Amino acid sequence: MLKPLGDRVVLQVQEESEQNVGGILLASNAQEKSVIGTVVAVSTQSVGDMEAPKSIKGGDKVVFDKYAGSQITVDGEDYLVVHEKDIIGLV
Repeated sequence: MLKPLGDRVVLQVQEESEQNVGGILLASNAQEKSVIGTVVAVSTQSVGDMEAPKSIKGGDKVVFDKYAGSQITVDGEDYLVVHEKDIIGLV
């Protein structure tokens, strides 16, 4: 499993369901990117001036900035690694 450092958080992004507009099925690349995810791992150690996140924990559902983070694939699973400041709030 991926262990984040500093102020980073690992998220599993919620999959978007297929969108149907006026009877037309939208292609996956035409759909909006999801901004909701589940926290998988939270850094527990500070690195330099980046303090470990204190306001979220594993299992929390969060809303994050649309273009935030880095996508990573580990053991066939897709994750998004974001900075704590990119998390907008809890769901």
